[in-house]
Amino acid sequence: MLWPESGVRLWLYAPPTDMRKSFDGLSALIRQKLAEDPSSGQLFVFINRRRTQLKVLYFEPGGYCLWSKRLEAGRFHFNTSCGDKQALSWTDLKLIIEGIDLRTVRRFKRYRRGHQRADTV
Repeated sequence: MLWPESGVRLWLYAPPTDMRKSFDGLSALIRQKLAEDPSSGQLFVFINRRRTQLKVLYFEPGGYCLWSKRLEAGRFHFNTSCGDKQALSWTDLKLIIEGIDLRTVRRFKRYRRGHQRADTV
């Protein structure tokens, strides 16, 4: 199971991914298509064409880790109109894994440290 750490970025690679890829294939995809370093400690999420399989590749001290989930029924839902590379929050990833469509989720305003309010500038 994945455990959230503060400051770790998550990226979703939106185009369909061949789920036969493992550590080396997915890390090459990260370098070539996302222009990121797969050993940076960030998490990279991949979903297949049918949206029934999901893989998360990340690097921790000692080597790569690959977390995978295959659905027996249903599909993963996410926004496909935001380009190839989408930033995710831990909440977004949890919602995708739980089968909740991110496009239908209503987000309310929340305080975020380091961000100024638009009306005070």
